[in-house]
Amino acid sequence: QVQLVESGGGLVQTGGSLRLSCAASGRTFSNYAMGWFRQAPGKERECVTAINRSGRSTYYADSVKGRFTISRDNAKSTVYLQMNSLKPEDTAVYYCAARQTTNIRWYNSETLYDDWGQGTQVTVSS
Repeated sequence: QVQLVESGGGLVQTGGSLRLSCAASGRTFSNYAMGWFRQAPGKERECVTAINRSGRSTYYADSVKGRFTISRDNAKSTVYLQMNSLKPEDTAVYYCAARQTTNIRWYNSETLYDDWGQGTQVTVSS
């Protein structure tokens, strides 16, 4: 099991930017594919973006393509989510998730992730 701690959430105006970080501890970070999910009030949790173990392959939901960027630093055991051009509909609790894997793919289904952070609130005001 890996422990995940998100940070960087907050309140931002429409069009602004935020950078979320997720620090992992407890296991070898490079053995984990990572994902960022979000859940807005009254909605199901959805995958925003995901990244494979090496960081060379990524997935983005259509709603965030061109605005959000996922990256990872395996030496620092941290995954990042750079969010630009934020919209009110991006308001949600953002969670990072980890899946231990031996292959090189990413995962965009929450049922495939084993470990989750506590979440960080992102609020975009109009």
